[in-house]
Amino acid sequence: MTSHTDRLRSTLTTALSCVLTRVLGSALAFALLPAAATTLRAQSLPAATSVDSATLRVTLLHDSTPVADAVVRSGSIATRSDDAGLAVLRLPAGTHALVITRIGFAPERRTLLLAGGADTSITVALTATATDVETIVIAATRSGRRIEDEPVRVEVLEREEIEEKMLMTPGDITMMLNETSGLRVQTTSPSLGGANVRIQGLRGHYTQMLSDGLPLYGGQTGGLGLLQIPPMDLQQVEVIKGAASSLYGSQALGGVINLVSRTPAAEGERELLLNQTTRGGTDGVLWLSGPVSPTWGYTLLTGAHRQERRDIDDDGWTDLAGYERLVVRPRLFWDDGTGRSLFVTIGSTTESRRGGTLPGRTAPDAQPFAEALSTRRIDLGVKGSLLLGSTLLQLRGSGTEQRHDHRFGTVPEGDTHRTGFVEMSLRRPGALGTWVAGVAAQGESYANRDVAGFDFDHAVGSLFGQLESDPATWLSLSASARLDAHDTYGTTLSPRLSALFRAGEAGRLAGWTLRTSVASGTFAPTPFTEETEVTGLAMVQPGAALRRERALTGSADLNGRLLGLEVNATLFASVVEDPVEVTEVTGGAFPPMLRLSNATEPTRTQGAELLARWRHEGFAVTGSYTFIRGSLFSTPDGARAPLTLVPRHAVGVVAMHEVEDVGRMGLELYYTGRQALEANPYRAESRPYLIVGFLVERHVGPARLFLNAENLGDVRQTRWDPLVRPVQGAGGRWTTDAWTELSGRTFNGGVRLAF
Repeated sequence: MTSHTDRLRSTLTTALSCVLTRVLGSALAFALLPAAATTLRAQSLPAATSVDSATLRVTLLHDSTPVADAVVRSGSIATRSDDAGLAVLRLPAGTHALVITRIGFAPERRTLLLAGGADTSITVALTATATDVETIVIAATRSGRRIEDEPVRVEVLEREEIEEKMLMTPGDITMMLNETSGLRVQTTSPSLGGANVRIQGLRGHYTQMLSDGLPLYGGQTGGLGLLQIPPMDLQQVEVIKGAASSLYGSQALGGVINLVSRTPAAEGERELLLNQTTRGGTDGVLWLSGPVSPTWGYTLLTGAHRQERRDIDDDGWTDLAGYERLVVRPRLFWDDGTGRSLFVTIGSTTESRRGGTLPGRTAPDAQPFAEALSTRRIDLGVKGSLLLGSTLLQLRGSGTEQRHDHRFGTVPEGDTHRTGFVEMSLRRPGALGTWVAGVAAQGESYANRDVAGFDFDHAVGSLFGQLESDPATWLSLSASARLDAHDTYGTTLSPRLSALFRAGEAGRLAGWTLRTSVASGTFAPTPFTEETEVTGLAMVQPGAALRRERALTGSADLNGRLLGLEVNATLFASVVEDPVEVTEVTGGAFPPMLRLSNATEPTRTQGAELLARWRHEGFAVTGSYTFIRGSLFSTPDGARAPLTLVPRHAVGVVAMHEVEDVGRMGLELYYTGRQALEANPYRAESRPYLIVGFLVERHVGPARLFLNAENLGDVRQTRWDPLVRPVQGAGGRWTTDAWTELSGRTFNGGVRLAF
C-alpha cells in the first residue's frame, strides 16, 4: 500500500504541477495586462483633435525622485503613476478637481481648466507627512492598504491596547482577544485550561490564527495554542470576521486573527517584564531588538511562565491548571529600501501541564483521575519580497511540528502533528485597480501513537486572486476568490465580495462609511473538536466518513462620528451547512463513547455589534455591545436548539486615563448574559455575570510598576455549581463546560524595565 507520506508527496506534486501551470499562464497574462491595457487605451482614445476631451499628464516627484503607485483621480476617472512617476488621464474638456494620494505623503489637490483637443502636462511635488507614520496599514488582506481605504472590514488592536492587556496576562493573549467585541475566548478543557477563540458565535476551530501572515501555530491552533503566545512582541492584531477562505483557505471559515510582530527599533530596545499573581502565577518575559547593519535587524522574545496548580473551591479537583512553559522566538529582518526584503522567524515552545484530581484526592467514583499534557512545538517561517518594476513578488513558507504526550487518567495518547506551507503571489497596480494573484500548497499530517483510526495525511493545492478597485471617490471594491484542490474533500471555490461606500466631505454625514461583505468558504473536518479535546480520541468511534463543511457569511458595517463619539455598528449573519457534531453512542458500555458525524440541518447565527469610543486629552472611554442569536440542528419536535456557550448579550465598558511619562489607570466592566448549556447536570442555562477589573501603572525612571485587580466581584462558576459531574458523562468526561470564570478574584503586579 502507498504510505501516507508517499500519498502526500504524490498529491502535492500533482496539485502543484497542475496549479503552477495554470498560475504561470495567468501570471504571464497578468504581467502583460498593463501593456495590453495601455494598447487598448491608446487605440480607444479619440484623436488629439477632438474638441470634447483632453489628455492630462501628471508627473509626481518627491525631492526630485519619481513617486510610483500614487492614485491620481478626477471624479470617477482614476489611474496610478508608473515607475517614472507619470500618470496619464483622458478627461472631458472643462474644469476638473484633481486629487492625488499615496501612503506616506500628504494628499495634494489641484483645480485645472482643460481645453478640448489639447494636451496638458503638470508636475506635482509630493510632501512626506509625519501623520502617515501612524497610519495603520493592513497586512491580512494582502493589498497593503490603509485601514480607512480597505473595503474588507478589518478590526485592529493597536500597540497601546496590547500593552494594557499585556499587564493583565503577560504570558498569553486570551485576555486581549476575549475583551474584543465579537470575540469570545471559550475554555474547552477545564482541567488543563485549554481554550479557543470564537468569532461572532462560530466555533473556535473555524478561526485561523496567523503570525505575520504565516500559519506558524499549525493545525491545532485551538486548545492550548492561545495560552502559549506572549503578547510583548506584538505590534498590532488584525481581525477579519466572517468567512476568509478566499484569502487563507479552509481553516479560515469563521475568520482570521493575524498577529503582527514588532519590528527592530532604529537604536535598539531592551525590555524586561516580571509579573506575579495571587493565584501562584509567575511570568518573566525578555524582549530585545535592534539593528545589525543598515539593512539587517533582529528581535528576540524569550518567556518563562509558571502556574501553581490550584483547587479554588477545595473539592479535590483542579480549577486552575498547573504548568511550566518556556517560549523562545528570534526574528531576523532585512530590507534594502528598494522593494527587496526578507523575514525569518523560528519559534520553540516547551510546556508541561497538570490537572484533574489533586494528589491524594479522588473523583466521585472514588478513583483518582489525573490529567497531564506535555507539549513540544517548533516552527519556522520565511517571507520574502522583490519589486519587479511595479510588480511585487512575494514568497511565503512555514513548517510546524507539534508533539503531545497526553494522559487522561490511565489512558495515554501521544501524537505528532506536522504542517507545511508554501505560497507565491504577485501584486501589481493596473488600470482597474490593484491585482493580487498567487499559488499555494499546504500539507498536514497527524499520527497518534496510541489510538488507531484517526491518522491522516492531507495535501491541498490552491490558486487565488484578488482585485481591489476605486471606481469613484465614494466607492472602493474588493473581489477575491480561491480554488482549493484537497486530496480528500475535492475541489472547492471560495469567493468574497466587499464594498466600501464613503459619504462626501460636506454635509451631515461627512466622514461616515459603510462596508458590506458577503463570503463563502469551506472547512475540511478533522477529529479535533471542543468535545474531543476534553475526552481524547480513545473515547471516539473511528471510521466516520465526514463531508466538508461549507459556510455563507455576510455583514454590513457603518462607521463615523456622532456627538463627539467614534461609532461603529455592525450587522452579521452566517449559515454553516453540514456542520460536524459530536453525539453520544447509545446502547454500549459506560461511559458512552462519542461519534463524529455531519448534522442534517445547518447551524445559523445572526447578530449585531455596537462600538463607541470617546477620547479627550489622555482620557479614553470605550463601550461595546454584542448581540448573537444562534441555533443548530433541529430537535425531534421540529424546533431549533440554541447554540450552547454563546451569550445572547455581552456588554463591555473600558475607561482609561493616561499621562505621558507618568502612568495610566483604568477601569473595566464586562457583562455576559445567559448562555444555553449542553449536558450539564446542574442547569440548562447559565447565570448572567459581571466582571470588574482595575489597572494602574506608574513610571519610575526607566521602570514601570503596575498592579492589576481582575474579577473584583469574585465571579466563579463553582460558587453556584460544582465543576465536577456526579458521574462521568459521554466520552468519559468528568467536568461540565466552563461558562464563566474558574479562578475567581485575582491580583497581579510587577515591573516593566527598559534598559
